[in-house]
Amino acid sequence: MRLFRSFQFHWRAGLILAALLLAWPGPGAQVQAQAQTQGFSGLARIDPDASFVTDSRTGVEIGLSLSQGVPWRVFTLADPPRLVLDFREVDWTGLDTGALDRSERISGIRVGGFRPGWSRLVADLAQPLAIDEAGLRVDPETGAARLGLRLSRTSRGEFEAGAGAPHDPRWDLPPAADLPRPPGRPEPGAPLTVVLDPGHGGIDPGAEEGGVTESRLMLTMALEIREALLRTGEFRVVLTREADNFVSLERRVAIAHQAGADVFISLHADSLAQGVARGTTIYTLAETASDAASAALAERHDRDDMLAGVDLTGSEDELAGVLMDLARLETAPRSDALARALADGIGNATGHLNSHARRHAGFSVLKAADVPSVLIEAGFLSTPRDRKRLTDPLWRAGFVAGLRDGLQAWALEDAAEAELRRR
Repeated sequence: MRLFRSFQFHWRAGLILAALLLAWPGPGAQVQAQAQTQGFSGLARIDPDASFVTDSRTGVEIGLSLSQGVPWRVFTLADPPRLVLDFREVDWTGLDTGALDRSERISGIRVGGFRPGWSRLVADLAQPLAIDEAGLRVDPETGAARLGLRLSRTSRGEFEAGAGAPHDPRWDLPPAADLPRPPGRPEPGAPLTVVLDPGHGGIDPGAEEGGVTESRLMLTMALEIREALLRTGEFRVVLTREADNFVSLERRVAIAHQAGADVFISLHADSLAQGVARGTTIYTLAETASDAASAALAERHDRDDMLAGVDLTGSEDELAGVLMDLARLETAPRSDALARALADGIGNATGHLNSHARRHAGFSVLKAADVPSVLIEAGFLSTPRDRKRLTDPLWRAGFVAGLRDGLQAWALEDAAEAELRRR
């Protein structure tokens, strides 16, 4: 990361990284004193009334007013074209993104948490725009900060050539584990490691209906499931997120591998723009979706990463893909058995399964080749009755009990079949 002796700089490029070091002599030292006396922290607050996104004669002007300076970075991504601003970190409370965006060259803006300790702003570009100027000014008296960006029109070819995430697009992956995951299942009687994956989070809230947000509801459900599983003494439970943070699909799978997961369960409660759907549905991985609705759902879930400003341009190595396909020859039947057991358990406990409760589609989050994985749509927020059930703690308690029972039944069955597989 390049360090700057000034809070002003000019750089025509697709990527800019900046760090504020408040311990520098001169004005920086005054800012540090202000921070100490006024109790500033790493969390800056946005001032909506003093912030704007507007068109200029040659492009777009962006001005964000913050309560204090924080480390930040900016870059562009293609397909679809978008501008990404990361901060460590910003409280977006009170910001109306619709009112902020007064530019015809910016088609939409989203803000939220991206990863623990980081916030993100994503601006969808209606046309190719290059970063002409970017800089942050910190008031030495108050510590307040002003981030200014100037975007100018450019050709599609130049935009795509300059677009891209920082040198490592997997920057939010967890640290590499010290030891490789041991092969095979745990010893008989040892707890099974279950990774629960509350869908969406942070800048990607998921479905929003009737004042209910999918990301928060699924986190609540995951915490309830964790408690129920831990009470049995038969499971070790890891969550892919424990707060309202964005977690990329790649990171979710990496967390499962790092935890040595025996089971991966992703939790969702989607919303349909057209048609009516109700009841719990359980998905397993397949290249070809079981129906058009499942295919559309998988595509929408994968697109959430792009909407949150994640670079998905990397391609899977051909040899690695072949090896993973071989690994899935054993994992796929175990995932199918897991889906069947969970459907039976949840159905017996709630009586509220979808008429086609078991389906399959190409969800990227289910692509851990060596971990039995399912994605559960607990219900549909777009259906009022489902939404009422999902927000009812008593109904969720039944759902959680059913999931626990199904997981216990699968664990017994899978352990017995493991002996046959070893022979």
